[in-house]
Amino acid sequence: MRHFRILSLLAVPLLLAGCETVGSLVPSMPDLGLGGSSSTPALQAAKTTGLAVSDEPFAAQAGATILSQGGSAADAVSAMFFTLTATYPVAAGLGGGGICIVRDNQGVAREFDFLPHAANGGGAQAVPGAVAGFYDLQKAYGALPWQRDVAAGEAFAATGFPISHVLALRLAAAQNIVRLDPALSAEFLGSSGQIKTEGTVVANPALSVTLGVIRQNGAQGFYSGAVADSLVAASAAQGGTLSAAELSGYRSTQNGARILNLGSVSAVVPGPSTGAGAFSDRVLTGVRGSDLAAATVTAVRGALAGFNIQSVPPDLGATGFAALDAGGQAAACAVTLNGPFGSGHSAGQTGVILAAAPTSPAGISSAFLTPVIAADNGGQVALAGAGAGGPNGTGAIMYALMRLASGQSLIRPGDLRSTGLAPMATVNAIACSELCVALPDPGGNGLGATVGDPPR
Repeated sequence: MRHFRILSLLAVPLLLAGCETVGSLVPSMPDLGLGGSSSTPALQAAKTTGLAVSDEPFAAQAGATILSQGGSAADAVSAMFFTLTATYPVAAGLGGGGICIVRDNQGVAREFDFLPHAANGGGAQAVPGAVAGFYDLQKAYGALPWQRDVAAGEAFAATGFPISHVLALRLAAAQNIVRLDPALSAEFLGSSGQIKTEGTVVANPALSVTLGVIRQNGAQGFYSGAVADSLVAASAAQGGTLSAAELSGYRSTQNGARILNLGSVSAVVPGPSTGAGAFSDRVLTGVRGSDLAAATVTAVRGALAGFNIQSVPPDLGATGFAALDAGGQAAACAVTLNGPFGSGHSAGQTGVILAAAPTSPAGISSAFLTPVIAADNGGQVALAGAGAGGPNGTGAIMYALMRLASGQSLIRPGDLRSTGLAPMATVNAIACSELCVALPDPGGNGLGATVGDPPR
């Protein structure tokens, strides 16, 4: 197995406006959806035991820390998710769900589907799947104790963290939601009633307690017992119908991953049973011609028209992240709350915000959760990444995949291309050829973090 040299890239902060309708979103894609960055940031080479990439810097650092402790890529994405529940709750939460793909160091891949389900009785809140999904993923592929993967998120929630630039941007856009919930207001509004600024330290002690229960008891600690009782009671108080039976009965779906042979790479993509698989299929089959950027734009337009998607909310409450470890295991995930802060209401004293129901306007979010892992002809990982948050996110990760398939390189954020809607829709990836590079969305404010050799 080759030893990867890793380049860590920190995208230049850039604020770009979101779009409210497909009519306004699609025509902008040549510039905003796939326009890329012309700047070339400094590259820092390092011998490494792995790397992680995320929209939110604290999460990327948490993933890198886990890798430095001997964790696998699956451990890293699990730690990144639980960190995001504290540091990026507008897009990731215990009450949400998503899709992950893991490829082991033997080249065998598996897809984990754990999307938030509609409650049997209807209502505004979804049945959460994220805790079950990451518990099953970590159990199958983790190298460290489960407790260590949850601990970082628990610590951030308990002791606090400074609001990152990317979180500040999304808080500003979602401030009307924040104002309507007492717990969100207490965390993110200042004494003057304004959204707290970047760098302000905030905490969520209630969430820390819930994460502590999950750390000690696994997924069962979330789907049964006191936490589950609080979720059910809070749902009922908010007019929802979430039941104890639905929580205790939630199961993630695990499938042998779907592999596509595309030119010089073989790609693992979401299966056809998910909306994300169907949408990404339509995009891939629609890419025609040598100008990949223009062809991808056309393909995304065609996919939207083919599924009769007339409008997309400006923020679908989603994010994506990925990790690669020294042994060659790769993991890529995309998660959602079906809108910024999900249903917008905290569940009692749990610190949890349940995802909005799939029937909500932002429930279309699951169609644009697009984790991808690709390998070269030698069986080595060539790409691990995810698009999330809208059709531009899917289009951007599909562009990256097709670029590799056609023999082109991915070594700079501008090669990855920006979704142009950051931080509302994003693409984050790890790409490898002779070098491996962590490529946060060049139109966003994320981080690619590397891990040096551990001390001997």
